Amino acid sequence: MKKIMKRTSAALLGASLMLTTVVPVIHAEEQTTPLVPSISEWAIETLNEGEKYGIYSTDWYFDGFLQEIPVDKVNELLALTEKKIASLGLAENKQYKPVSVKNDNTRGDIVNRLYNIVARYDLPVGTDAVQFMKEQNILQGSPNGLQLEKKATTQQAVLLAVRFIQSTYALAEQGSKGVAWVVEDEDTLIYLLGSIHLGTPDLYPFDKKLVTAFDESDALLVEANILDTEALEYYSEKAMYTDGSTLKDAVAPETYAKLEQVAKLYGLPMDQLTVQKPWMLSSTLSMLAMDDSFGMTPQEMAMHGIDIYFLLNAQLQQKPVIELEGTRAQVDMFEGLSPEAQEQSLVAVLDSIIHPSEENQSEVLQEWFTSWKQGNVEEFAKSFQAMEGTSSEFNEMLFGLRDEQMAKKIMNVLEEKEGKYFVVVGSGHFLIDKNIRYHLEKSGYKVKPFYQ
Repeated sequence: MKKIMKRTSAALLGASLMLTTVVPVIHAEEQTTPLVPSISEWAIETLNEGEKYGIYSTDWYFDGFLQEIPVDKVNELLALTEKKIASLGLAENKQYKPVSVKNDNTRGDIVNRLYNIVARYDLPVGTDAVQFMKEQNILQGSPNGLQLEKKATTQQAVLLAVRFIQSTYALAEQGSKGVAWVVEDEDTLIYLLGSIHLGTPDLYPFDKKLVTAFDESDALLVEANILDTEALEYYSEKAMYTDGSTLKDAVAPETYAKLEQVAKLYGLPMDQLTVQKPWMLSSTLSMLAMDDSFGMTPQEMAMHGIDIYFLLNAQLQQKPVIELEGTRAQVDMFEGLSPEAQEQSLVAVLDSIIHPSEENQSEVLQEWFTSWKQGNVEEFAKSFQAMEGTSSEFNEMLFGLRDEQMAKKIMNVLEEKEGKYFVVVGSGHFLIDKNIRYHLEKSGYKVKPFYQ
């Protein structure tokens, strides 16, 4: 079992604990996606939220988003919204009587269809669809009124659905809780949230209390700001061989042969792989090794990661972002690994692909998602500790000194600043032995659970 977990952890830890792994796929997504066309600027923050729910395709932005929504799109949107609400497993309202609908794609009719989704459950939604939607701030008017008889645009329909999901989750007091804590002194409050750098729509939306804590914070603190394009240049410079050498010169023939086997398996050209240094190639392959259990590409899972969610929202809210490490520092940590440690990490990932374990990384990742949604710190910690395995140069780089240094920077904020701050770093940095919480408590700070 330990051998199985060791193979699984080699790929999974690389794919979901280090932000440097996520950087390439985030920027690959940015480079291959056209610029967003004309959408209402005031709607961007809500649409960014809605993208995480999996209820519509972002391709819709490029297909008449501000024009009348076609019948097939509104049906798809509402069907996926209904599925999202059904997943809550709420008790049914035995007195439920649906309001009449015309299926004519007007704003008013979409409001009624959304209301019928929630009214079948035992929630305080009243009997008047329009009144309920207004009270919940789902239906918002304009100087021209509510315009209920007007045909809805795709943007209007999507916004109604997104706000509706947010409202329903809040009414049901549900939403992903995350693994979170609070630490404070006389005039400074810091929220600590453990992240997973990959995600799926099932993780969203988050618990209202968690989102409110972020919204009310003065700044976001992260391991590294992966939206910083200048840092990508440094990453690219360090991750590739630029002196004429290749991976073949750096690893054993047996390792190279395994890479050739994996390249053939994925149909990848060797000339693109061998220009990457071992640590970079480990990251690349750990992402490719993700199977299709979640029905998403690695790029899509990276864009659903918890860090990127808060980074994008900080950007939209013009909230300052403070780096606890930075992409450059993370790259330098990989660069600082001995050649032996880099090759060992690469071999472990290659072996996990060539000889898949009985408990694959998708199953472990799903366990993490479930624990994170429930806010189950004990189960999450148990999973991490099982994967941590034996001590190695790679594991010591991932944690250890990093946790101590990040804790010191958090303490500096407590000592030198006033206000509220929101910290998002990989969950492992709060869960493994001698983690960030350990160092804070060792220095005299009391770290309390966020949910009490």
